[in-house]
Amino acid sequence: MSQPLHFHSLHYTTPDKGPKLIVLGAVHGNETCGSAGIRRIQAELEQGQLRLQCGSLTLVPVVNTLAYQLGQRGADRNLNRNLAPVAAPQDFEDHVANWLCPLLASHEVLLDLHSFQSPGQPFVFIGPRDNQDSLEPFAHAAQEEALAARLGVGRLVDGWLSTYALGVQRRLELFGHSENRQRQLNTDARYGMGTTEFMRANGGWAVTLECGQHQDPAAPDVAYQAIRNTLDHLGMAAAATPAAPAAMETLSLYEVVDKLHDDDCFSRPFASFDPVGKGELIGSRHDGSPVLALDDGCIVFPNPAAQSGQEWFYLARPSQRLG
Repeated sequence: MSQPLHFHSLHYTTPDKGPKLIVLGAVHGNETCGSAGIRRIQAELEQGQLRLQCGSLTLVPVVNTLAYQLGQRGADRNLNRNLAPVAAPQDFEDHVANWLCPLLASHEVLLDLHSFQSPGQPFVFIGPRDNQDSLEPFAHAAQEEALAARLGVGRLVDGWLSTYALGVQRRLELFGHSENRQRQLNTDARYGMGTTEFMRANGGWAVTLECGQHQDPAAPDVAYQAIRNTLDHLGMAAAATPAAPAAMETLSLYEVVDKLHDDDCFSRPFASFDPVGKGELIGSRHDGSPVLALDDGCIVFPNPAAQSGQEWFYLARPSQRLG
């Protein structure tokens, strides 16, 4: 780059106390629906069509500026893994983290807007149930569940970090420690920590909204409506009518399967949340050995273009999270 890229956020605050909300777009540079939704909210605020009545709102239309400019998921690596400040940055995402993490830590609530590669319907990720475990201790599950049910989507998923930790353990057993930086990250237990996990680790709470497939023309509208619904639900928008809770399908991730060779392939084209039955053939390794579903449920984030040593797909099964 001829000039260094700067980072940019917009902050709106009111005289009256209330929630401290931050909304992120383009944590991954090729996921632009959140950016579009945020800019629409920005325009409404500046034109007086939307007014805040309490608290403060921070909008970040583009988090990973270089990846966004390049039109790709990451600049040097996946920003939404191993997110933490670093004393000696080694890549562009480390510089983003050093700016973003203190900003996140100064807020109470995060709405992170994403999209996904394969076809599929929008859904929301939330964190764990309240717990005191060492992996992700948490005490705001009820707040996350209540917001998730009002974002305008009909599917809720949890189990991210615990499932990711299983994948890390397997990578360590398979590959051991490596001098390669990407391999080091892939086998680091902290690599499962992204924006929402960082918020929870710093006393806040957060949801990730997957607004649809990257190029879905409806995805920016999903992102915009989710921001409006969040402001309404938190009591931050003047003359707001909070959205009613949606009837939701609830699922828990329980397995992550890595791609181990460039020739590993799916048995057929999959979309996120396609149903799979226990023992069903999902794909084949390069040596011809089958990859089977471990339980009845569905496939999540199938990625035919995954790199060797990284996530190929996830498996989920029904839960009673909102029961």
